Amino acid sequence: MTEQQRSPEEIRDDIEQTREELGDTAAALAEKTDVKKQAKAKVSEVKEKATAKKDEVAGKAQAAAPDSAGAAVERAQRFASDNPTVVAAGAALLVGFVLGRRRSRR
Repeated sequence: MTEQQRSPEEIRDDIEQTREELGDTAAALAEKTDVKKQAKAKVSEVKEKATAKKDEVAGKAQAAAPDSAGAAVERAQRFASDNPTVVAAGAALLVGFVLGRRRSRR
């Protein structure tokens, strides 16, 4: 059959296919022009990247000094509990120094 001799059913099928394609095109255009949706998607993407970077940096920091910092704090706490007089004397000396500096500035 030539272009002029198409049956009504073929014409209906072409019209239906054209409508579907037009609907898909319109939906794609609407999605691209939805600024609010695009902004939310971008924010979500940036949050995911920031979270991944934060986790990466935290992992590197923990790998760099996981035991040394915790061990130092533990040793300082143990020293303070074993030697309360020495710690109190040191604190008193520090307070006296700070108060002396403040009075000398007046």
